[in-house]
Amino acid sequence: MGPLDVLNHLLNFVAPAAALALLLVLAGGWVGPKGRPAMAAWRRFAILFAVGVAVLAAGLVLWGRDGKMLTYAALVLGCASTQWVLSRGWR
Repeated sequence: MGPLDVLNHLLNFVAPAAALALLLVLAGGWVGPKGRPAMAAWRRFAILFAVGVAVLAAGLVLWGRDGKMLTYAALVLGCASTQWVLSRGWR
């Protein structure tokens, strides 16, 4: 496998985490609490993206393959929980 193939596989692996992080950051101001956000949007995106990639990597290690629906469910739960904490949803 060449370097472009490796890059393509890596980008396709992290694409769900990036898409979900972007969606949560964009919808966070609309759905979340009103007022000034606790941190900048790019920081929230970076944190959500890192959590998403960690969940996807854990699913790959745990089940030995990528693309399991349980991994994607864990991705949604992990990112949603992180978004709740970042937006101080307990208030």
